[in-house]
Amino acid sequence: MKERTELMSPAGYWPQLHAAIEAGADAVYFGLKHFSARAKVGFELAELPEVMRTLHRRSVKGYVTFNTLIFDHEIIEAERAIIELARAGVDAVIVQDIGMAKLISELVPDLAIHGSTQMSVTSAEGAELARSFGCSRVVLARELSLTDIRKIKTQTTMELETFVHGALCVSYSGQCFSSEAWGGRSANRGQCAQACRLDYELIVDGQVRDLGAARYLLSPGDLMALDCVDGLVDAGVSCLKIEGRYKDAEYVALTTKAYRRALDDAFEKRPLSVDAQDRQDLEQIYSRGLGPFFMSGTDHQQVVVGRAPRHRGVFLGQVVAVERDAVVVETKGEIRRGDGLVFDAADRRKPEGHEQGGFVFDIAEAGNGRVRVRFGNNALELEDIQPGDWGWRTLDPQLEKKAKPYLSPSKPVRTRPVRFEVNAVIGQPLELMASLENGKQCAVFSNEPLQAADKNVATLSSVRGQLERLGGTPFHVAEIVFNSTGPAFIPSSWLNQLRREAVKGLEQQLARLPAIEAVPTAETRIAEKRQRFAASESASMPVAESRIHLLVRTPEQLDGAIEAQPDSITLDYLELYGLRNSVERVRAAGIRCRVASPRILKPAEQNVVNFLRSLEVDILARSGGLLHDLLKIPELGRPVLDGDFSLNAANVLSCSILLESGVSRLNPTHDLNAVQIIDLAKQIDPSRLEVTALHHLPIFHMEHCVFCRFLSEGTDNTNCGHPCEQHRVAVRDSSGRAHPVLADVGCRNTVFNAELQSAAEYLERFLAVGLRDFRLEFVHQSAAEVSRCASALRQYFRDRSSIDELAAVWQAATPAGSTSGSLYVPRDFKKLVQLGP
Repeated sequence: MKERTELMSPAGYWPQLHAAIEAGADAVYFGLKHFSARAKVGFELAELPEVMRTLHRRSVKGYVTFNTLIFDHEIIEAERAIIELARAGVDAVIVQDIGMAKLISELVPDLAIHGSTQMSVTSAEGAELARSFGCSRVVLARELSLTDIRKIKTQTTMELETFVHGALCVSYSGQCFSSEAWGGRSANRGQCAQACRLDYELIVDGQVRDLGAARYLLSPGDLMALDCVDGLVDAGVSCLKIEGRYKDAEYVALTTKAYRRALDDAFEKRPLSVDAQDRQDLEQIYSRGLGPFFMSGTDHQQVVVGRAPRHRGVFLGQVVAVERDAVVVETKGEIRRGDGLVFDAADRRKPEGHEQGGFVFDIAEAGNGRVRVRFGNNALELEDIQPGDWGWRTLDPQLEKKAKPYLSPSKPVRTRPVRFEVNAVIGQPLELMASLENGKQCAVFSNEPLQAADKNVATLSSVRGQLERLGGTPFHVAEIVFNSTGPAFIPSSWLNQLRREAVKGLEQQLARLPAIEAVPTAETRIAEKRQRFAASESASMPVAESRIHLLVRTPEQLDGAIEAQPDSITLDYLELYGLRNSVERVRAAGIRCRVASPRILKPAEQNVVNFLRSLEVDILARSGGLLHDLLKIPELGRPVLDGDFSLNAANVLSCSILLESGVSRLNPTHDLNAVQIIDLAKQIDPSRLEVTALHHLPIFHMEHCVFCRFLSEGTDNTNCGHPCEQHRVAVRDSSGRAHPVLADVGCRNTVFNAELQSAAEYLERFLAVGLRDFRLEFVHQSAAEVSRCASALRQYFRDRSSIDELAAVWQAATPAGSTSGSLYVPRDFKKLVQLGP
């Protein structure tokens, strides 16, 4: 029999957890107050045993989001938390950090590990890499289509989980550094500042492009994949996931209810029974504009509308007139008293301007499909509303009534099927066996033996009448089997008593916490890794012999790079297939050549791996799936593989796993500040680390293409005309900073921070701990600027010239200047690691 696909719902806290249970979730995911990618919500560690008892009594699984990168000074604390999670009976932990995944698999082998969507898994190869770290399931990236998911499932036996509803990040999860760049708040640490929801101007070839109402260029709509559920079930996806741990209980109840119905329809091969009203309810409860988006295939004209970044609800019409005390609206939907309305003037109002809205006090027909709407208590400044403004219902009091049955029910709303088997043997106690779908069983017996019946012989019908009385319990009868050796008399009171005892016994079994034995191993493992990756002789090489690695993105920049004669040049071009000539130029100059792989590879793009191999150069691996593919090659025929920041190695455990697997040198995640990089270099041979000393921090890495969306009428790279090859584009924020945007070979966009991130102020300390490999990356710099920046660093290494001179050269390499960016060391960190001389 085909295993049923799970429905998983979010829970920020107790109200949402109860709503998910009653509305039909098979599993609930939630976080702790720490080690979670939603840092503002979650449970205390001490609450977890009761959380899991509550869930398991109702046959619902509980998955804990442990999905942040773990810093070295937190590993011991994280290990203790994992042991407590296991003792509390959690069914799985959702993990991003590969070092923690590996540690958990050894610490508590029976605890399931699910690879978070922040692992950026977009291929079967990425899933298999996660398996090597101990994962039994991966949460796929939200940018995959149903076709992609089907193909992945045919290529791996890993359990696959996919989001079907809720907010979309504009950046691939795990690949966003905007919060880190602009506020020192790591999205990979649960501190997302939602920079994608801000307003931006589009700068095309140095000029502002008028986009009308589309001011929120990077703010996607919200996912609704109801129509894809049957396809996902057919593809063999193990779990469908609803986003929303920040959402309220009403949202959890109504979304869970809708997807419960869709999932049951799909499994039973019935037509989808979720109707238009259900869909409107989902739009009303929370929506920035719902759609299947990437799930149904790429259409860059649909993902980002750009009119507003927040909940809009249901569109009700446009303003046609503003009167002294009322607004006349040409309606597209029913407006009712008590509705919450907001008027949207995105095409003329400043983004930070206050929107006019309030609760409807009175409505009157105005003819020709129009209504006259009045608001109480002078709630609106009517002079700020104009004809043409859009009207949205942001709050519908009727939804509260629809959600209420699932929020505080007097008895369970959703019940689980139970099978009763009655064994009536005259002269022996009456036996009642109760069984659940998950295999839990409970047998109970009467206190006295059965007597033969003179009359009122027990039958299946009479037994059923007593056993079906399960009201108020979390069960309903699925089947009753009656076995009797003769005409027996069974008192009704016996059946009622045994039924109550059986139900109680099942609930106790379900709520029982497991006995977990776990011996802490983190300290031992860290010590082993430190010893294995202790500094080699190369770590003590003279400062003057420090190595400079340049990353360039155009053939013009390559001219400057070759002139600077660095130790290596990495080619990171828009068009991979234009690389061969540049590779030959680097080789002819006697310089080591690397090619940067894409950060994302989908199933249809795996031919990129073969192309990179055909170049016969070293590879800077940015994709986990590509890394897994290349590591399968026997070592003698394998290219030299260096791991880039996008692999998110954040601690000694994650770094050592990658280095042990065959990665030659590693660029740690940009979530580490300068102190943490220094600390890492003290634990791992610094010659195995490569530090990015100068670059524009890549703040968003997106499937969404701003070139296609705003500079063409096409839907994807097959019909957009490739404006990315013809125009230089940036997005300018409200502070006036223009952040460059580049496309890659997969037509994915990267938004780079306007300022150059400079490590100049930390170089002395980096050198003091033996770091000798430093990378400089360029976006729009000229060949001359590339050469100057590299030459200034080489000069600094040779004669230790003034660091101020080096910093000045680097700062001049971009109009926006430079910043320490993600390397900035908060005061709290300075006490954790001594900053050297």
